[in-house]
Amino acid sequence: MFKSIQYKLYLYTALLVPAVAGTTICFITTAYLYAATGVAWIIFCFWMLEKCYKRYNQNFNFLLNALENGDYTFHFSETKLSLREKEMNKMMNRIKEILIKARKEVIENENFLSLILESVSTGIVIVNDRGIVQRVNQTALNMLGLSVFSHINQLQTINETYPKLFHQLKAGDNVQITLTTEREELQISLQTSQILLKRGKMRIISLNNIGNELEMKEIESWIRLIRVMTHEIMNAIAPITSLTETLHFMHRSPSRPSEDLRQNTLEALKTINTTASGLLSFVESYRKFTAVPKPKKQNFNLNVLIEKVVKLHETAIRKKNIDITVSFPESEPFILFADENLISQVLINLVKNAIEAVETGKGEKIILSVGKQASDRLSVHIANSGQPIPPDILPHIFIPFFTTKPSGSGVGLSISRYIMRLHGGKLQHSVSKDGLTVFSMIF
Repeated sequence: MFKSIQYKLYLYTALLVPAVAGTTICFITTAYLYAATGVAWIIFCFWMLEKCYKRYNQNFNFLLNALENGDYTFHFSETKLSLREKEMNKMMNRIKEILIKARKEVIENENFLSLILESVSTGIVIVNDRGIVQRVNQTALNMLGLSVFSHINQLQTINETYPKLFHQLKAGDNVQITLTTEREELQISLQTSQILLKRGKMRIISLNNIGNELEMKEIESWIRLIRVMTHEIMNAIAPITSLTETLHFMHRSPSRPSEDLRQNTLEALKTINTTASGLLSFVESYRKFTAVPKPKKQNFNLNVLIEKVVKLHETAIRKKNIDITVSFPESEPFILFADENLISQVLINLVKNAIEAVETGKGEKIILSVGKQASDRLSVHIANSGQPIPPDILPHIFIPFFTTKPSGSGVGLSISRYIMRLHGGKLQHSVSKDGLTVFSMIF
C-alpha cells in the first residue's frame, strides 16, 4: 500500500511539474513582452521629446537670429500643430509683436531726438573717448565749416591746437574759442557734459555762437558810456562859461591896468577857444555814433550802389595805383531790402579804410564781391592786400573811439557795425587764404 501511495505521488508529481513549468514559462514570456513594449514606448517618448526640443530650439534660434539681424517679417504657424506647439508659437509671435512695438518707439524717439538736434541753434557734437564723432547736427557743421565731421582730428584744418583742446574737454568745462572760416569769424562757447553708456563714455559738446550777444552787449555798453561821458563833457564846458563871465567882469572893473587886462584876456580867450574847439569836436564824434537814425528800409539795387561807392573813390584809387576788382555772380542783380543811405555809409567807410590800408605803388589790390552764404544770407566782402591788422589791435577795432590813425575819430567801424546790427545783420573781420584782410557785411 505504501508503494501504491508512493507510486501515485510520483505520478502526480510527474503530471504537475510540466504544468507548472508551462505556466511559469508563459508568465515570463508575457512579462518580457510588456517590458519590451514599455521600453519601446519610453524610447519613443524620449525621441518625440527630443524632436520637440530640437524644433523648439530651432524656432528659438530662428527668432533670436531674426531679431538680431533686424528681420521682423517672420511668423510662426499656429495651425495644424499640437496644443503645446500652438501655445509656444503664439508666445514667440507675441514676443515678436512686443519687440516690433518697442522698436517703433525707439525709432520714433530717435527721429524726435534728431529733429530736436537739427532744430536748435546750438551746435551739438557727441564723441567717445577715442575722439570718434558719434553724432553731430547741421548747426555744428555750419559753425565748424565742415561738410562731414567723423573724428576730432579733422579740426586740425581749422586750427592745429583744436584736436588736443577737444580731446581734453571734461564734463563741466566751459571754454571760449574763435572759429575763423572762409566766410566769417565766430566767437564760440564750448560746454561739455558726459554720459556713461554700454558702449563707453560719451561726451556731449555744445557749441554756442556768443558773438552776436557779445557784440550787442558791447554796443549797448558803449552807448551807455557815451551818454555818461557826453554829460560829463558838457559839465566840463560849464567852467569855461564861468571863466568868460569872470573876464567880462574884469573888463567892467575900472581899477585894472588896461595893458595887463588886455594880455590876460587874450591868453584866457585863446585857452577857452582851444579847449572849446577840442571839446566840441569830441562831442561831435560821440553824436555821430549815438545819432544813427532808425533804418527806413526799401528795396534797392545793391550792385548799382557798390558801383557808385567805387566811383566815389576813383581819385584815391588812381592816386595809389590800386588794382580794384568788383565781382558779382552771373545772375540777376541783388535787390536788398534796407536803408540805402545807411548801407551806403557803411560801404563808403569800408572802402575808404581798405584804400588807406594799402601802400602806394606796390601793385596792391582791393576786391569787392557779393554772394550768398550756405544759410541763404547775402554777404558783401571788401578785401585788401594791405598789412594785416596786428593781433594786439584786432580785439579793439570795433570799440568806439579806438583808432591808430593820427587824425582818426575811431567811430567808423563802430558805427558801421551798429548800422548792420540795426538791419539784423553783422559786420565781421576775417583773413582769406590768400592773406587778404576781409571785412564782410552779412545781411
